[in-house]
Amino acid sequence: MTESKSMILGCSGHSITPEERSFYQSEQPWGFILFGRNISEPAQIADLVASLRDSVGRDAPVLIDQEGGRVQRIRPPILPHYPSGQALGDIYRKDREQGLRAAWLMSRLHAFHLLKFGINVDCLPVLDVPVEGSSNVIGNRAYGGDPATVTEMGRAAAEGLKAGGVLPVMKHMPGHGRGFADSHHELPVVTVPRAELEAHDFPPFVALKDELMAMTCHVVFTDIDPTNPATTSRKVIDEIIRGHIGFQGLLLSDDTSMNALAGTIGERAANIVAGGCDIVLHCNGVMDEMQQVVCNVPVLAGASLVRAKAVEAAFGRNDGTDEASIRAEFDAIFAVA
Repeated sequence: MTESKSMILGCSGHSITPEERSFYQSEQPWGFILFGRNISEPAQIADLVASLRDSVGRDAPVLIDQEGGRVQRIRPPILPHYPSGQALGDIYRKDREQGLRAAWLMSRLHAFHLLKFGINVDCLPVLDVPVEGSSNVIGNRAYGGDPATVTEMGRAAAEGLKAGGVLPVMKHMPGHGRGFADSHHELPVVTVPRAELEAHDFPPFVALKDELMAMTCHVVFTDIDPTNPATTSRKVIDEIIRGHIGFQGLLLSDDTSMNALAGTIGERAANIVAGGCDIVLHCNGVMDEMQQVVCNVPVLAGASLVRAKAVEAAFGRNDGTDEASIRAEFDAIFAVA
């Protein structure tokens, strides 16, 4: 069996090109990720997912960001527009049990929808705890501004996905809530003491440390590593993510093409690997960038391979719940636009 490499890649359009098929076949990414540019109609999505897997000759994980709110890659009319994390958090603040149920139900609906297309990983829950004045890059994607709310709602969302056979990816570890810059465009720098981060930003990740996958943040925490963002910081990953938080699952970088990271795409990929991430995530499907990535990532091996195999072994579980009953219960709590 061909060994897969420590990377997740995107593709350029609604179907893979002959060049992409050949590239994926030879380079063997561990998985793939879909974005809005890859979405047109239901049959097309399913065909694209199937062709991606066929290109590598195995049942590779296929990821998507299907949070609800403004980060929802599959939108109406294909799927309903779902509420943001903040909107779900508003329900929680009025009625804790109803809020938790709404978060679980919405994730359970995501699982129904995504598996029909063959997508088996959702980059959810968002466990960032924003502070006053922070960048809107998180904003209403967060369940609330306190770690207890974010922890409870994030756990409910993760459990809803898993109940439907879709695996969650926690983001953005160890916390993007204090970023005063949008990491898609520039590097956020957080200067508060580590003790404050441990009290406010890290607790949701500590509470959900046993989940199988997490995504890093492109944020510098000056009291831990004043030079490198978490994604490329051996100190943050070893001392905070693996140490203080205790996460031993598969660690994905945030997108390599985001401009918070310095250097060429190839240098970024190399730095991500050197920092201790298990998987380099590259999302935009640009071929010359993907070619730089593959030259700088290793074949999955050692602890990273063990973690990846644990993820693969967890696919396929499903509670067998009826979709119509889940939809009716969710609609009774929160009418979908």
